Amino acid sequence: MSRRSDRYDYMALDDFEDLLADRPRDERWELLDGRVVKMMVGARWEHHLIVQNLVVGLRGRLAGRPGGCRVFSETFFLKSKAVESFLLPDVMVRCGPIPSDATSFDDPVVLVEVMSPGSVTRDRVEKWNVYRRLASLQHYVLVDRDQASIDVFDRAGEAWASRRILETLI
Repeated sequence: MSRRSDRYDYMALDDFEDLLADRPRDERWELLDGRVVKMMVGARWEHHLIVQNLVVGLRGRLAGRPGGCRVFSETFFLKSKAVESFLLPDVMVRCGPIPSDATSFDDPVVLVEVMSPGSVTRDRVEKWNVYRRLASLQHYVLVDRDQASIDVFDRAGEAWASRRILETLI
């Protein structure tokens, strides 16, 4: 394990996977660009409701389309050696055949994070810096848990275009 900072622990993906076996049950660990991120398990009900609605909506939109795309949520890992990350996105869309023993993917086409005040910097800055380096990723979506606001980043060739979707609460 090497240290890039006195404030955080950094390690290689292989070392992190070995460490996961020792994780306390009440903690959720991710490896974000080589940095170990420890969080408590659980989220507010609004977070879960947003994730469930996104999964149902995306499954409906993808049903019957070519490409065999599937939607995964919260407990399925994004694992990438190329970006030294082992993450649990809130929602992930992956297309193509899936091995029967798969527990993670490194090639999502859509990633969604539901932001809370405590996760906004990690989701908007740190995870975005990792996610945009994934060659397969076409869309990154940030949903604000507490406001009617969604930011969408779409791959446009080698660049990214962004748009904001606002809804009026009734």
